[in-house]
Amino acid sequence: MAEGYRTLRVVPADPGVLSVVIDAPPMNLIGPELVRDLVGLFGVLESDQDIRVMVLESADPEYFIPHVDLTKVAEYTAEAAKAGGAGDASLGMLWHKLSELPVVTIAKLRGRARGAGSELALACDMRFAARENAILGQIEVGAGAAPGAGGVQHLARLLGRGRAMEAILGADDFDAETAERYGWVNRALPDADLDAFVARLARRIASFPADGVLTAKQVLNEVTMPASDAIRADAVRFRQLVAADAAQARTAALFAQGLQTRGPLELDLGDRIGAL
Repeated sequence: MAEGYRTLRVVPADPGVLSVVIDAPPMNLIGPELVRDLVGLFGVLESDQDIRVMVLESADPEYFIPHVDLTKVAEYTAEAAKAGGAGDASLGMLWHKLSELPVVTIAKLRGRARGAGSELALACDMRFAARENAILGQIEVGAGAAPGAGGVQHLARLLGRGRAMEAILGADDFDAETAERYGWVNRALPDADLDAFVARLARRIASFPADGVLTAKQVLNEVTMPASDAIRADAVRFRQLVAADAAQARTAALFAQGLQTRGPLELDLGDRIGAL
């Protein structure tokens, strides 16, 4: 199972439970290697009937996934296309595929999950966050774009209109307790309790009859999931906005301050975007 992955550590945990740890130094940016590995992983999860639950987390305590690698957009988009064809060449459609997998998916969040990293967590069936250190944010509007990988669709459904406006238009960082109160994550738990809580829930779900679990997931998806066309439209808008002069200028200013390097800017990106 783990063979062939460069940015993921993939190992069986409890019976029926697969542990997937994102390990893409220096800071888990979404680039072509990570997307290639996720495409491969999702293909396995589509067909392996022994896997009932997948738990996704990060090896980096400071970063779950901070955002995409803005220097490699064309490359990671080409890798994403391999999951669904050129017509669905976007992270949004790849994350949508994650939501529709015939396994239960749980994101375990420590550190920063911003932009498409937040959207990856939102595409999972459930999210649990470490109270002391998890940070979530949809930073795109602050950079001159708009969320393009499902963030608008999921946050509008989970948070409601007003709070989704605050999260997306404000482009600020949300701590785990606020994210829990708003509905961005299922629960914020003490860091020391997070692993045991998620492991118990994953074991519990994996022990139930598969047909009941997957049928219930499918019905819940039918009630709550955005349509594919809405995800595609968001991806188109993101690509248009991120190429515009305003976004290019703001992104260049962030790169000049240390974007995509470990340091103060990435740690406090919500505040730094607000100060541009």
